[in-house]
Amino acid sequence: MIITDRFVFLHLHKSGGTFVNELLLRCLPDARQHGYHLPRHLIPATAAQLPMLGLVRNPWSYYVSWYAFQKSQAQPNALFRILSDDGRSDFAATLRNMLDLGMPNGRLDLLLTQLPNAYINRGLNLPAFALAPIRNSSLGFYSFLYRYMYGAESSSLHLGRIEELRTMLPRLFDRVGQPVTAAMEAFIAKELPRNASKHDRYENYYDEALRSLVAERDADLIAAHGYRFGSEPA
Repeated sequence: MIITDRFVFLHLHKSGGTFVNELLLRCLPDARQHGYHLPRHLIPATAAQLPMLGLVRNPWSYYVSWYAFQKSQAQPNALFRILSDDGRSDFAATLRNMLDLGMPNGRLDLLLTQLPNAYINRGLNLPAFALAPIRNSSLGFYSFLYRYMYGAESSSLHLGRIEELRTMLPRLFDRVGQPVTAAMEAFIAKELPRNASKHDRYENYYDEALRSLVAERDADLIAAHGYRFGSEPA
């Protein structure tokens, strides 16, 4: 997370957070990083009353981006290795395992043995105890991360869609009283995306059954942010 004098930015995985982190650390003198991918409940007491900003992404797009990014790594993380059978499974099989992670199929138990027991402030930074509550939830992994990172909806939490990042960020900053400087305007308009994975249009990775499974597992998030399959950029 990034803490400033006016707000806290919470960095949800593979949802444009690296771009915003760099923007804030480069352009705001009072911005300071506190851990990495830390959730809302770990905001320090000194900043707990500040409003919070965050980003969200179309879940169908998120899963493709996550898979493509991990597939390209020389050393993928434990989540990918276990869900993909060490890279042997294709996207569809890996995603089904991911969407069923909370179901009683045994993969969650194996994964929990491979995750750290404390926050390590790099990579996924999701300790075993933090992921364990997904058990029996029937949530999609992205929906679980979303709830874990942002907690309950509140008037102090302001979220924007990554698909509208460049037009939405100034509006988010305005909501929390953060002036948008010329340097911030230039960064938002001109800088390239960060940590972008290379893949085809996300729609091309889904058959009807897999598309529907995401719609089921991530239904609340999809409805809350008005997402539809194929309605946003790849």
